[in-house]
Amino acid sequence: MIPVSERVLVLVPAWNESRNVGATVREIRTASSEYDVVVIDDGSTDDTAEVARQAGATVLSLPFNLGVGGAMRTGFTYAQRRGYRRAIQVDADGQHNPADIADVLAGLEHADVSIGARFAEIGDYEVRGPRRWAMVVLARFVSKVAHTQLTDVTSGFRAANERAIKQYVRYYPAEYLGDTLDSLVAAVHAGLKVTQVPVAMRPRQHGVPSQGTWASTVYLLRSAFALALALVRQTRREPAP
Repeated sequence: MIPVSERVLVLVPAWNESRNVGATVREIRTASSEYDVVVIDDGSTDDTAEVARQAGATVLSLPFNLGVGGAMRTGFTYAQRRGYRRAIQVDADGQHNPADIADVLAGLEHADVSIGARFAEIGDYEVRGPRRWAMVVLARFVSKVAHTQLTDVTSGFRAANERAIKQYVRYYPAEYLGDTLDSLVAAVHAGLKVTQVPVAMRPRQHGVPSQGTWASTVYLLRSAFALALALVRQTRREPAP
């Protein structure tokens, strides 16, 4: 029996993902017997929780929708309390390939946070227009903060070691893009090392993500605001010389 400290906790935040979460959980469990799957049901109004349980996941049900950040902080708190030393986020919609979990986890051999990067010369995942511009600009800014080359700082496919789990329990923002940008900037300012591993994204199994020119433009503006907010927050946290 592998002790909990040597196992991997796979955190799956899910909101109204009953059509996707079952297949995602089963695929994760098939990928490795060392993975324990926890689905954080983020106030779903469908039967996401029941589908996840039937697929073999432990389910943490939130009374109302907190957003990805709130769901993930719940998951990291669970990981810390249960003694897990490694945890990784996998989205419920099937876009993150469980076969790549091992590769993303391998990044923790020399870093505290490992990001599964969509724009690192693997796969054919493509984003165009204002949304793509935002991602490029955000990556450049955060790369400077992290002192390492990053190409995909908004990817939710990321792993955390024990130090990062502790940091995320202490601070993991719930607002828009806070779960990716703000949490990453906070981790860097806390002294954690970040790396990325190239992965290929898959199409969403069911449902249609928001797209279009207007949605992409809004994404660009909100991304810039989220990054500015993250940087201001961390500046205020830094102790005076």
